[in-house]
Amino acid sequence: MEALHSRLSPLGLTPAAPVHLNLTPTELVQHALRRHEGTLTDTGALMADTGTFTGRSPKDRFIVQDALTQDAVWWGDINIPFPQEKFEQLQGKMMTYLQHKELFVREAYAGAHPAYQLKLRIVNELAWHNLFCYNMFLRPAEGADTSWAADFTIICAPGFEADPAVDGTRQKNFAILDFTRKTILIGGTGYAGEMKKGIFGVLNFLLPHQHDTLSMHCSANVGQDGDTAIFFGLSGTGKTTLSADPARGLIGDDEHGWTPNEGIFNFEGGCYAKVIDLSREKEPQIWDAIRPGAIVENTRFVPGTTTVDYANKSVTENTRTAYPINFIDNAVEPSVGAAPKNIFFLTADAFGVLPPISKLDKSHAMYHFMSGYTAKVAGTEMGITEPQTTFSACFGAVFLPLHPTKYAEMLGQKMDEHPDTQVWLINTGWSGGSYGTGSRMKLAYTRAMITAALNGQLTDVAFTEHPVFGVQVPAAVPGVPTDILDPRNTWADQEAYDRTAADLAGKFVANFQKFADFANEDILAGAPKTKVLAEA
Repeated sequence: MEALHSRLSPLGLTPAAPVHLNLTPTELVQHALRRHEGTLTDTGALMADTGTFTGRSPKDRFIVQDALTQDAVWWGDINIPFPQEKFEQLQGKMMTYLQHKELFVREAYAGAHPAYQLKLRIVNELAWHNLFCYNMFLRPAEGADTSWAADFTIICAPGFEADPAVDGTRQKNFAILDFTRKTILIGGTGYAGEMKKGIFGVLNFLLPHQHDTLSMHCSANVGQDGDTAIFFGLSGTGKTTLSADPARGLIGDDEHGWTPNEGIFNFEGGCYAKVIDLSREKEPQIWDAIRPGAIVENTRFVPGTTTVDYANKSVTENTRTAYPINFIDNAVEPSVGAAPKNIFFLTADAFGVLPPISKLDKSHAMYHFMSGYTAKVAGTEMGITEPQTTFSACFGAVFLPLHPTKYAEMLGQKMDEHPDTQVWLINTGWSGGSYGTGSRMKLAYTRAMITAALNGQLTDVAFTEHPVFGVQVPAAVPGVPTDILDPRNTWADQEAYDRTAADLAGKFVANFQKFADFANEDILAGAPKTKVLAEA
């Protein structure tokens, strides 16, 4: 007990109640049930609720502004500055709150590559949160000495609420990163994903800034010949579905780094997957992973049973499961791979403009990477039937402490260093017209296009340049009807296509204006050809 207290005392924490260190999943489930934190499902998974917050709260995420971060962080609506003295004050109040609480402490890693690994210490008020951290972070070998000085510490106390008028927060809930104190404070929210994404934010700062390593919000898999592929895409574009391939090993489903010399590595030791409308037929790997040791969040049972009703959206559409990556049969451990041979940017273009598959040179890759485009159909909002554009820099703007140009320039550098790496833009959205007129691209065709790219079947195919977006469109893809490859040809009214394409290009250019003063010539060369661009 004395050794455990010595690990917590640097935080200003002197516990007066039981503290549990590095418990097994079985032990944590038992504690969670004893403390009425959750219920067992009929598959043996633990079902828990996150309370008021069923997702992250980006406007309540802060970064301490100090000498280390002042000139490095991209300050604004995404990275909101927080005063050093307020952080210190808030941490002191949290420690006082936790002093008499039963606590669960976990020591783990972030980063599957030893040279880029963070040693973590996590202090949890809730047992099920500690199980979440066991699942999501990398687990030390059994018997390993973890009495380390942590590279980063997470303190998560959902029951502690800030006083905004005194503590400098916006609301009672908060997630605050302090890179100098190497600490993340999370309070007032039970959403477990704040811990996972907090460490992602840390690595997004440290790896590019200090280690010349590109951090990426992507999934990754590897073929039998060792060829690595990575998949970027916002929600609804098919990232999880398309990267899940039984013929390829899963490196990771969400967060990776690309080192200067040794390829890519997963940041995590688990998967945090959405389960809304989950079925064994659609996602067999996720379905089978929801077993003892796994967690399901904010789901509900079929009445009168302990069977999860995955169609139930009464709490949130953001229902999720968290499980160790080795619950997936074809997971690769350690979760590392060679430099990617193929990179896929996934977009669900509801305007029906972008080709279903196109190849990007360096300039277009950097431009589309910084744009991070998809389009969503606001079908749940009354009176709105038109597609809504969504742009998220580097397909994960809310997790980027540095300016997006830093990550885009690093991608361009990687392409220079690996000239055989191919970058593909995959439109999983609409064809033959915009939403309401056209139809959604068939998943079988999208899979065939990705398979052709992975297998090198497009190497000798002729490509033509798209007249507006400048991307290279293949003349043929095995297993895919040729007439759908050129999106303009799929529209009954081709002049309407031209107008819609010009309009979408204008949206790209308008979105990019906030980056234009920071982007280099290589990036700017990837912009679409529009009148808007000419007048800018």
